[in-house]
This record gives sequence, C-alpha cells and structure tokens, in this order.
Amino acid sequence: MGGSKASKKADLGDGSQKEGTGRMKALEATLTDLTKRFGEGTIVRLGDATHLAIEALPTGSLTVDIALGVGGIPRGRIVEIYGPESSGKTTLCLHAIAEAQKRGGLCAFVDMEHALDPVYAERTIGVDVDSLYISQPDTAEQALEIVEALVRSGALDVVVLDSVAALVPRAEIEGEMGDSHVGLQARLMSQALRKLSGAIKQSNVSVIFTNQLREKIGVMFGSPETTTGGRALKFYASVRLDIRR
Repeated sequence: MGGSKASKKADLGDGSQKEGTGRMKALEATLTDLTKRFGEGTIVRLGDATHLAIEALPTGSLTVDIALGVGGIPRGRIVEIYGPESSGKTTLCLHAIAEAQKRGGLCAFVDMEHALDPVYAERTIGVDVDSLYISQPDTAEQALEIVEALVRSGALDVVVLDSVAALVPRAEIEGEMGDSHVGLQARLMSQALRKLSGAIKQSNVSVIFTNQLREKIGVMFGSPETTTGGRALKFYASVRLDIRR
C-alpha cells in the first residue's frame, strides 16, 4: 500500500515537471516569434527591464521633489500641474526647465496663454532664454501637433504646454461668440494623449501640462473643483500636482 502511494506521488511529480517544461518551451517559442516580428526587447522579464527605471528631473524645490517621491518630475511621463489663478504653476514649470538646462538638457515651452515673460524667466528663475524653444500657437490643434512633433524628435528633455484651459479649438475661433462646442476640447485632448503617451515614453521626455480649476455647478457634497479638458489628462498623467498659495 505504502509503496503504491509513493509511486503515484512520483508519477504526479514527473507529470508536473514535464508539463512545466512543455509550457516553458511554448513560451520561449512565442517570445522568439515576438522578437522576430517586433524587434529586440519587445517583451522581457521585469527584473531585466532596466529601461523601465524612472529617472527624474529636479523641480528646483527640495520640498516638492521629496513630496513627488522620485526626486522630481519623472522623465518619460505626463505631468499635470493645476491650481487656482496666480498660484505659481508657470513658475514651477520654469524652475523645472532651468534645472534641466543646468544639466545640459534642451527644453521647449508651448505658450498657449501668450503670457510668458522672458525677463522674469531669465532674471528671477534662471532660465537660459537663449536656448529655450518657445511656440505661441493660435489653435488647440496646432499646439497639440507641435507638442507631438517635439516629443517625437527625441531631442528634448522637457516640453511644457501652458495651459490646457487656453487650448481653443479651431472651430471655436472660426465660429461666432456664443456658439456651443460642447466636448470639443475634451475630444482633442483625448485623441492627442492617446497618440502622445507611447511616444513620450520612447523619447524619455517629461511633458508638463498646466491646467486651471473650474467649479462644477450643483455639487452639494465633496469638492466642487475640477480641471478643464475632460478626463483624459487625469487618466494619462503619472503625476497630478495641485499647487496653491
């Protein structure tokens, strides 16, 4: 009796070993096929994926860097900085740009608000305005296409879009005052972020969106505050930084 039980256990052990070997062979064949089709590094073990380690660019504020948990603005990620008016959103972005420039990085500033003061940026923040690329687009479509082109170039370290609230769709500019364009800005942001997220990771660039606060009407419980541009940016942003005085 005892001998037959032992032999059954041995058979079961051999069976599971053979099954495990067969599964590994099937997996290895699949991995080889995926590598041939999509290139080296398409799928690797997480422990071997050194390219997934997150680098960070300091913000210029030790307190903020510590609070962010990774030592600053993460590279290869989307970051949203939002808050009330005149709370320091653009100033924090300029500090991040200055820190990146000190490390030899290239930066771009997409100024949708048409309000960037180069004298303040240079004298107060320490931004090297001679090496900072700036664009002041007229429409949301143009701004988002510029951001995409800059990201895909792979040459930049920081791209700032200031701000999401100022992204005006072309249809709204060409229309009349009072025309309704419900959800158009949100749809543009959703489409742009779907296209941008993968490219941002591949280029290892930090893309910072500033945003403004609005109040939801009729909210009785909880905070009535929300940000503009729909829900897509909330979803795609690795860091959402609420900044207030």
